[in-house]
Amino acid sequence: MIKKPTITETIGLNRSCWFGHVHRMEENRIPKKVLYMNLETTRLTGRPRNRWQGEVRQDGRLVGGKRVEGLYNREEWKKLLRKARNRRILHMPME
Repeated sequence: MIKKPTITETIGLNRSCWFGHVHRMEENRIPKKVLYMNLETTRLTGRPRNRWQGEVRQDGRLVGGKRVEGLYNREEWKKLLRKARNRRILHMPME
């Protein structure tokens, strides 16, 4: 019943952790400016490549849906990440 999380789940949870860290930064910090920067470039034809923020949205499902209010409270966000990591290890469905 106990199984290690896959590498993609681990990367997704670490990406969510970093996203929460950058999201709590002040507005004038460079990482936060880069995170929300819009470059307005044209994309190649064919299958669209995944964007970083699209991946973060998918990772949000690992953490527990659309609970963005937990991002502003560091302890709450750490608790959500820990809960998601433990549920993935035990392969229990999210509530």
